Amino acid sequence: MQRITEKQLDSLCDYINKLTGSPAEYRNAETGKINVGHYTISHAYGGVCLHRICNEGGGCSTPLSHGHITKRELYNEMQAFIKALDAVRYGDITIQKAA
Repeated sequence: MQRITEKQLDSLCDYINKLTGSPAEYRNAETGKINVGHYTISHAYGGVCLHRICNEGGGCSTPLSHGHITKRELYNEMQAFIKALDAVRYGDITIQKAA
């Protein structure tokens, strides 16, 4: 089984930012402010987690709804997340806002 690298996770994260129209960088190069909506990989506790920046103070959410896990687990979950985004994007499924 091939080892999952940080570069692979970063590439998937970049692709998620592109698919969602989110900022590609954590900070705006001109203003220095944090880019709300940016997806990034967090490293802690010997694991990794997909985070999305949700405010200008750097607060984040975990769109895959759990904490830090192994690189392989996150890689697989990010692949599934991308497939779901693609399904919505290409009209295979539609999502309506909850009432």
